[in-house]
Amino acid sequence: MDRFEEMRVFAAVAQLQSFSVAARQLRLSPPRVTRAVAALEARLGVALLQRTTRQVRLTEAGRRYLEDAQQVLAQLSEAEAAATGSHLTPRGLLHVTAPVLFGEYFVTPRIVEYLARYPEVQVRAELIDRPVNLQEEGIDVAVRIGHVPEGCQHLTLRVGEVRQVVCASPDWLARHAEPTHPRELAHLPTVVADGGHLGGQWGFEEQGKRIEVTPSPRLRISANHAALAAVEAGAGFTRLLSYQTAASEAEGRVRRVLKDFEPPAFPINIWVTAGRGRAASVRTFVDFLAERLRAEPALAYRN
Repeated sequence: MDRFEEMRVFAAVAQLQSFSVAARQLRLSPPRVTRAVAALEARLGVALLQRTTRQVRLTEAGRRYLEDAQQVLAQLSEAEAAATGSHLTPRGLLHVTAPVLFGEYFVTPRIVEYLARYPEVQVRAELIDRPVNLQEEGIDVAVRIGHVPEGCQHLTLRVGEVRQVVCASPDWLARHAEPTHPRELAHLPTVVADGGHLGGQWGFEEQGKRIEVTPSPRLRISANHAALAAVEAGAGFTRLLSYQTAASEAEGRVRRVLKDFEPPAFPINIWVTAGRGRAASVRTFVDFLAERLRAEPALAYRN
């Protein structure tokens, strides 16, 4: 078995965390998969995987090697596709990730449109709110909300922005005085979504200075959409991202308050994992998704 084949086998075992599952996926015998990884570790002189009776995990050296191996394998695949001309036609498996609610609202419908246009592509979409290591988890394209860190090795494309907003139902506001300053929220009924990143202290901005308010929620709830539903029913105020409240606000079920105190917006970026950008499926999907997201009023990018 040559070095590229050893590398491919190791990457499959590492990503699937199983020798037997990797063997089935690669259509190789389990002993051959085991020998390939053992030969690779022997040649490198370092353990790449920790094996127990229940699971397979990467060592620190294995994590570093996997990142490099995935880039090499992606470049090899692209080179072969370019040589045969298949890089011109989107095909194969595309691995995409996005935050849960954002993915449900904006990414999944676009994936369905894209698949109808390109029948030779399959998409694996992971909608998760935890941070994802794009290289380690084999992601091709990610949608992320937040600023791109310095030194990022991935290609990023800005497609919009969202704001942190406070809202309440019009009925609640009609029966009570609307707050005129964020500090009033500390003494008003609030709903905090523990499933999001806006719990704890709520940050605002006044004349260029940050203000922090600690709400005393009467209701804590595990999901953002449930917090919004509670507020629509008259539970008081909640704080969410603007895309999460946009439809409800447009239909008059909630109203934003304290707009003059909202902090700066978070950018929305499409991330293309380093080494994956030349694949036809990645290029066409990124172009398609960027065009659609930039056309969404709820994500309007204000310079």
